[in-house]
Amino acid sequence: MTKKELWESYRFPLILLGGIVLGAIIGIVFGKQATILKPLGDIFINLMFTIVVPMVFVSIATAVGSMLNLKRLGKILGSLVFTFIVTGMFAAALVLVMVNIWPPAANTTVQLTAGKMGKALSAGQMVVQTLTVDDFVGLFSRKNMLPNIVAAIAMGIAMSMCGGADSPVGRFMANLNDIIMKLVNMIMKLAPIGLGAYFANLVGEYGPQLIGDYGRTMAIYYPMCVVYAIIFFTLYAFYAGGSKGVKAFWGHILKPAVTAFGTQSSCAAIPANMEACNEIGVPEDIYEIVLPLGATMHMDGSVLSSIVKIAFLFGIFGMPFTGIDVYAKAIAVSILSAFVLSGAPGGGMVGEMLIVSLFGFPQEAFPIIVTIGYLVDPMATCLNSSGDTVASMMISRMVEGKGWMDKPKTGKSDPAKAALAAEIGGCSSCNPDK
Repeated sequence: MTKKELWESYRFPLILLGGIVLGAIIGIVFGKQATILKPLGDIFINLMFTIVVPMVFVSIATAVGSMLNLKRLGKILGSLVFTFIVTGMFAAALVLVMVNIWPPAANTTVQLTAGKMGKALSAGQMVVQTLTVDDFVGLFSRKNMLPNIVAAIAMGIAMSMCGGADSPVGRFMANLNDIIMKLVNMIMKLAPIGLGAYFANLVGEYGPQLIGDYGRTMAIYYPMCVVYAIIFFTLYAFYAGGSKGVKAFWGHILKPAVTAFGTQSSCAAIPANMEACNEIGVPEDIYEIVLPLGATMHMDGSVLSSIVKIAFLFGIFGMPFTGIDVYAKAIAVSILSAFVLSGAPGGGMVGEMLIVSLFGFPQEAFPIIVTIGYLVDPMATCLNSSGDTVASMMISRMVEGKGWMDKPKTGKSDPAKAALAAEIGGCSSCNPDK
């Protein structure tokens, strides 16, 4: 990558992290006097929480309504959904083991006030509130994010049955989605100031020890991603094509992985992934469906990061990260965030809001895990994007049988098709973990 391309790829994360670092320095230097900046942080967070509900509802309803009109082969889509969920569950199982052996917030000297936390939901209540609310207006509260998502999916299905994206409502929703995306972009321009001010307040109030806790989280997350890639991607490739599949995968994955890591975008890596899939021998009609959808729905790296964030917050708030209830919720939220919310603009932040709301954390938790999200994003994106290629191989076996790798290869991937696939997959402004 040239310096210009590198700056374009990392400009916003660097500016945002710069604002957070500056805020932390202000908090260290001025101590409790820095809490005077808290209102600036509150304004930004309130704006984010205000836009999140319409953003999720409209973007998901629009995506589902358009997606169902593609009329892709049912077997491919069924295999795709199954593969994405199963690989996400394997990722969740690994990270649960890791965070219990090496808790991200172990030995932290920072203890935020647990008394402000709301009551966490039981497993039964979570199922009910995942599907329903007791009043229509409840769908438009950020406290009911999961029912909002279910309603958005139902809206999208109904819209597709009544003309889909070409219907008057479909065109209205698409335009409304564009407007909301613009609003999100406008709000996000305030993020370096808002999160910087919030961190000045947090560090000023709770001390610089809060910063040191991020180092432990990074030291856990990055090696864990490497372990997941080496062990699980190899097993997935072996399932897809035996030793031949393993050799083909590792022989062609470097370019897509480096592209994703450097650009922090699964969508930017779609052309490289298509080229890799073509060289491996994945049927064209399979990878042209799996890769664009995978860029917004298949997020093993995001599953890993979501549970790390949850475990980190439990430590910061002095709560034990144990119990079947807690683990079930953590897995459900992490897979949902990766499978559904990543397709929405700002999906990573939406997932972080969902974590805060579902587990009853106070709003102080939000900027803390947003920062973790930006720190782990390059590796998460690399894992997300690389997982799309091996998922394409697995789906090829499910659709075409064990001998799919012995069939003649299709022609070379077309860059124009790659760009179109990115557009179909909803990637025009995609940033994978965000």
